[in-house]
Amino acid sequence: MLIVGAGPAGAGLALLLARRGVRVTLIEASTRMDRQFRGEALMPHGLAALEAMGLTTLVESLPHRALAGWRFVLDGGDLFRIAEPLEGPGEPACTLVSQPALLQALLLELQRHPSATVLLGHRVNGLCRQAQRIVGVQLADGSELRAELVVGCDGRHSTLRQQAGLALAPGGGEIGVLWFRLPAQGPDPLGGDFLTAVGEQGIFSAFASASGAMQLGWVPEGGGLGDAGAGTGWLERLAGQSPPELALWLRQHSGDMPDPVRLQVSVGLAERWWCPGLLLLGDAAHPMSPVRAQGINLALRDAWLAGQLLLEVLQQAPDAEAPDAEAMDPEAIDAVLARIEARRRPEVVTVQRLQARETSRGLLLRRHAWLRRGLIAAAPWLAPALAAHWRHSQHQLRQGTGPLGG
Repeated sequence: MLIVGAGPAGAGLALLLARRGVRVTLIEASTRMDRQFRGEALMPHGLAALEAMGLTTLVESLPHRALAGWRFVLDGGDLFRIAEPLEGPGEPACTLVSQPALLQALLLELQRHPSATVLLGHRVNGLCRQAQRIVGVQLADGSELRAELVVGCDGRHSTLRQQAGLALAPGGGEIGVLWFRLPAQGPDPLGGDFLTAVGEQGIFSAFASASGAMQLGWVPEGGGLGDAGAGTGWLERLAGQSPPELALWLRQHSGDMPDPVRLQVSVGLAERWWCPGLLLLGDAAHPMSPVRAQGINLALRDAWLAGQLLLEVLQQAPDAEAPDAEAMDPEAIDAVLARIEARRRPEVVTVQRLQARETSRGLLLRRHAWLRRGLIAAAPWLAPALAAHWRHSQHQLRQGTGPLGG
C-alpha cells in the first residue's frame, strides 16, 4: 500500500497499519516536518482519536499545553470569556500540541516497524493507471511505485485528487488570511487564552502556541490581502482593536515583528473520496476552514476509521503473516473505500456547516459597528446568556457528531 503525504492523516494511518504488519510505504515531498504553519489545537474528539491509536503517552512527551479559555473581544472591549474545559471539570480540555513534533514522533515510531518504508523528499507528480484502475504513483524523478491501493493524504491542494479527476465542491470559496508567528517574548499577554477579536480592521485570532510563540491569524476588513501586512502598519491596526494588555505587548515588541505570511485557504468537499485503487483522506478529501481548528482533528478521525476498516479486509488476505492490499480482490478493496467515505462524510459535512455558521457570525459583527457597540454596552447583562449559547453551539465541533468510528 502507498500513502502519499505525512501529515496527521497519512502518518497516523501508516502507523496503524504497520503495527499490524501491513506492508506500507509512506511518501512525503518534504524532508522535514517543521513547516511554519500547522494547526496544533486538539479538541476532545481529536484527543480521543489519538487515545484510540495508543498515542496518549507519546503526546505527553511532546511540547503541549491545555488551553486556558476562549475570550471574545469587540472593538477592544471584552464581550465574554469561557474557561476550558467547556464541558466542566474533569473533562478533556482543548490541548495545543506542536504538530511538527507530533509528526516527527509518528515518523520515528513508524520507522521502527519492519513492514513500513518511509520516503522523505520524494514528490509525487502523477498516478499510474491500468485500464480504469489506479495502480501506483509516478515520482518527480520519473520512477514509478506500484500498489493495489494508493491513499492520498496530500493536503488541501491535493495533486492526487486533481490527477484522479475527483472534483472539489467549493464550500464558501477562499479565505484570505495574514498569518503571523511572533517570537516568544516574556509572559503570554493572553494568559493562556485563545482570543478572537472583531472590529473595523477585520477579524483576528491570537494564542500562544505549545512552544510559547504567539500565533495570530488576521482576516482583514474587506477580505482582500493587498498590502494589509506591509511594513509595521499592520501592528497598529491590530493593536487598535485589541484588549489593552495585548495592544501593549504588540507595541512593546514592534521591532521584533516579522512580516506576515499571506495564505489563501480554500474550503471544500470532494464530490467523491475514492475511485478504483485510490482513497482520499484529510484535507485532500475535505479542505477545512481554520475556524475552531478542525483540520487536524478530522484528519486523525479519518485515519482511525480508515485504519480499522482496511484492517478488517486486509486480515482476510491469504498471507495472514504479512497482510497486504496486493493479495486482496480489487473489488473488495473498492468496497471498503466506499464504506470509509460513507462513514466519514456525514461528520465532515456537519462540521463544515458549523464552521460556516461561526464565520457568518464573525462577518456580521465585522460589517455592523452599531451591533458591536450595542453588544459591548449590554455585555454586563448579556454576557452570561451569550456565553451559554456559544458553549452549547460548540458541542459537535469539540466532541464530533457521533462515535469515533463514524
